[in-house]
Amino acid sequence: MSSIISAFDLKNLSTENLIILDARAGKDAYQNYIENHLKGARFIDLDKDLAEIGEDAAFGGRHPLPDLEKFAETLSKLGISKDSDIVIYDDKNGANAAARAWWMLTAFGLNNVRVLDGGIHAAEKKELEFSSEKEDLNKSDLIEVKNWLLPLSTLEDVENELINDSATVIDVRDSYRYRGKSEPIDLVAGHIPKAINIPFSENLDENGYFLKPEILNEKYSALLKGLPQKLIVHCGSGVTACHTILALHEAGFEFPNLYVGSWSEWSRREDATIAKEI
Repeated sequence: MSSIISAFDLKNLSTENLIILDARAGKDAYQNYIENHLKGARFIDLDKDLAEIGEDAAFGGRHPLPDLEKFAETLSKLGISKDSDIVIYDDKNGANAAARAWWMLTAFGLNNVRVLDGGIHAAEKKELEFSSEKEDLNKSDLIEVKNWLLPLSTLEDVENELINDSATVIDVRDSYRYRGKSEPIDLVAGHIPKAINIPFSENLDENGYFLKPEILNEKYSALLKGLPQKLIVHCGSGVTACHTILALHEAGFEFPNLYVGSWSEWSRREDATIAKEI
């Protein structure tokens, strides 16, 4: 089953186990959800539910993964079970937090998880039903998982792979950030040495929808030709990196490793080596 669903298919989806998650992020995200959301959607918070933010981003980055037990409690509160058919949307074509939620739910062992192609804007165009009413949530049983089931890389892993030329590190940030021209979020501009830049926005067409799987396969096969097959994907804080992991998955590639700490961690380490291409 594809991990991406169109607004048309969602509108015609009929299942007792459907759970829609609103993963819009930003300071006004919850208020925006309260004012207008897809009918039945439950809000999932990037900073509180999809991350466990520490005191120092130099250790784990700006959006470290939460403890597994804590995430299990979050899913229970949202009424999510192993049998749930989950659709996630945001307002950034999956790049805000929808793809991160997809990655985490999939890595938690859930099989029926999809991202809404085109996000909330696609839902509006297809005239899906919206609501401003409070959604009633029924808790589900806790799901027990001992480890994240998708591959992860630490900062030390990335360093070792690059030293040994045994992996290809993909930086999915905008090219001006990768080149070190400017850095709007983190403290230092630049990129991890030897990392290649494939902005996540290139996963989308001119209308903001994911490219077809065969086009994504052709694109990434060409870009990665001759490079180490093991892939490690990162961004600023491990969120939009999941957008590219989703695209690669749709294209038929094996799941690449996610470097959660990403640039927000790497750039803050005192001994970090930083490259620029200004």
